[in-house]
Amino acid sequence: MKARHLNYSFIPESQLILNDDGSVYHLGVTGDQVADTVLIVGDPDRVPIISKRFDSIEFKKSGREFCIHTGQVGKKRVTVLSTGIGVDNIDIVMNEIDAAVNIDPVSRKPLQQLRQLRMVRLGTCGSLRADIPIGTTIASSYAVGFDGVPWHYDMEMEQEERLLAEAFQQHADWPAELAKPYCAKADKLMLNNIGQGMVHGITMTANGFYGPQNRSLRLPLNEKGRMDRIRSFHHGTLNATNFEMECAGLYALGGLLGHRMLTCCVVLANRYNEEFTKDLSKAVDHLIDAVLERL
Repeated sequence: MKARHLNYSFIPESQLILNDDGSVYHLGVTGDQVADTVLIVGDPDRVPIISKRFDSIEFKKSGREFCIHTGQVGKKRVTVLSTGIGVDNIDIVMNEIDAAVNIDPVSRKPLQQLRQLRMVRLGTCGSLRADIPIGTTIASSYAVGFDGVPWHYDMEMEQEERLLAEAFQQHADWPAELAKPYCAKADKLMLNNIGQGMVHGITMTANGFYGPQNRSLRLPLNEKGRMDRIRSFHHGTLNATNFEMECAGLYALGGLLGHRMLTCCVVLANRYNEEFTKDLSKAVDHLIDAVLERL
């Protein structure tokens, strides 16, 4: 993603909403409470599961679906943050965590020296392929977003992202009534280091858990073979590997803001074989331990 930033002389109160202590509105944090390394999870109950592995905890905050703990893992300072579900929440999280670390709450101006955060999402997903079984960890090289949130910004995809998005739109015969898919990439250094030994592929970020991921309970779907077209998509050496609900938004907005982004998800469901894990906590614990060891 290519960034275009505004040159505000003063960000008005209706745009940057701050609490009485100067913290950002929803997350409730100030810049000094956020480490340069941030682990992102969806479920707020997963935050203490991760922070109990810290050597010490210096800060805790929670409100709504947002829970934040900051502490030490060895010599490294780490923040773990929950986002809730979906790219609409990612829009809040990415804008506010960047505002906390990169906008002066008094002058309401961006700092001259911007902080670059290293952010890793630890998530769960559904595999799209028979050869990616339950328990596999997938590191997302690219993510294709169905949600449309980044189109509200003055964004431009890099050439490799644009070509992949266009190829997917054509392959999937994407309906005009749905939001136009976009593509965003991972930080390559983190992908190769933290994602070493994991399956690398193209993640599909859906804007819902049921219909947008081809699940149907009592409502019929209007997908006309779209699941098979999504599953069979490949670009270069990479295949479409998994469904989840946050990665593309994180990569897009994080990239636009100049942060380094990676998503690692453990497979809980195999959508090809219609199977679901029988031991969710074990799979998630393995992912947490693997990423913490590689930070």
